[in-house]
Amino acid sequence: MRLVCVMELEGGRERGSSREILGEARRLAEGRPGCEVVALVPGRHADAASLAAWGADRVVELPALAGPASSDGWAVAVAEALVKLAPDAVLLPAGSWIRDTAPRLAARLGTDLRTEVTALALRGDELLATRPVYAGKVLATAPVSGSPALVALRAKVFTPRERGATVVPVESLAVAAPEFKALVKEILAAAAGKLDVGEADIVVSGGRGVGGPEGFAPLEELAAKLGAAVGASRAAVDAGWRPHSQQVGQTGKVVNPTLYIACGISGAIQHLAGMKNSRFIVAINKDPEAPIFKVADYGIVGDLFEVVPALTKALG
Repeated sequence: MRLVCVMELEGGRERGSSREILGEARRLAEGRPGCEVVALVPGRHADAASLAAWGADRVVELPALAGPASSDGWAVAVAEALVKLAPDAVLLPAGSWIRDTAPRLAARLGTDLRTEVTALALRGDELLATRPVYAGKVLATAPVSGSPALVALRAKVFTPRERGATVVPVESLAVAAPEFKALVKEILAAAAGKLDVGEADIVVSGGRGVGGPEGFAPLEELAAKLGAAVGASRAAVDAGWRPHSQQVGQTGKVVNPTLYIACGISGAIQHLAGMKNSRFIVAINKDPEAPIFKVADYGIVGDLFEVVPALTKALG
């Protein structure tokens, strides 16, 4: 059996979500003699051998994708590579780039695609995928049809499994130069010190209750003390108070931090679907009947403009 993990790179290195899918593939391979985990790198990795430490038995690079990015060209080249590698299953990391390209890849391969997967299991050679449905109210488990089975895993759900220094083969795979219809030539990095809400271990989010863009100032101060990212509900984003890149929810980013602090957020289903799997949830709201308190581990009924500065001050 062969499991291929498609890497997503940032600055020539794999992103955290790529390590997560390698770890899950390694877990699935354990106890299955002959099962191979392949790390497929669209482009070139700055230190491809390091992928072995995260679970890869083999690293395959695609130099044809080392230049500017293109969703259509990426899908063509990766699909050709997967046909050559003939995997039984393909694991994709979470992220906006994969959300754009995975459906194209599935169409090219003529196979099924499961997204936002939170658990995987093997039944014989059949891959079973679990994912939330109905805004996270139900977890559905079903076999992934098609060959290869194509799954995109939700970020911050799976644990990377570092296994120490291991030497594995690193090879380049030639694919036809893709025809790019459009190119992404530059990605503007976020301002220095700004954490990606989808990658952060601690998130401080604000909703309609902050009252306006200036209401995020105390949240920014608390986040700075905690080394956290600042998030926002859809209401705050729709009002133009925060950028869409910070939106947490079903139509924004799904986050799974160790600590999620919700300030002035009522707890609409759309928002809960994006953060309710956080390890610890702290809710701050003036309304004791706010739905957010039903999923919170700790709740503070009070004015966030009094509570949040007090928390920041208590942190020293």
